[in-house]
Amino acid sequence: MTSKKHVTIYTDGACTGNPGPGGYGVVLLYGEHRRELSGGYRLTTNNRMELMGPIKGLEALNQSCRVTVHSDSQYVVEGIEKGWAKRWRSNGWMRNKRERAINPDLWSQLLDLCETHAVEFLWVRGHAGDVENERCDHLAVQAAHKKDLPVDEGYETPSNA
Repeated sequence: MTSKKHVTIYTDGACTGNPGPGGYGVVLLYGEHRRELSGGYRLTTNNRMELMGPIKGLEALNQSCRVTVHSDSQYVVEGIEKGWAKRWRSNGWMRNKRERAINPDLWSQLLDLCETHAVEFLWVRGHAGDVENERCDHLAVQAAHKKDLPVDEGYETPSNA
């Protein structure tokens, strides 16, 4: 039996205004290999872009891997590592009896990807000199400023509204 490959993923999200045009940046590292991904949307939120980073990074993997995801978003890291997102999903995307969970479309995608891969999320302080986090921030901001960005369907036309 071969052990799973270990991939390190750094992610970041950015938004010009919140809501506003937004982008995500991803750096995937495996051995000597490096891949960068980015994209954006014309109207979205910072938290949606913070979630989109790890989603796009995990989607880029072509086989089940052990993955360490580094994010400067406590929202994302704690949502997974503290089990909040799993609890929200099991409660019909309710945070409690009165409050709906925000971004259930993206949390659902991320949880599904975390079931495909063995994923650990680690928080990294943003804008504190971590080279890969800074690169992701640059990619995310650059993506948010592109022209003719697509619609973030989950934000502009949510099916759960």
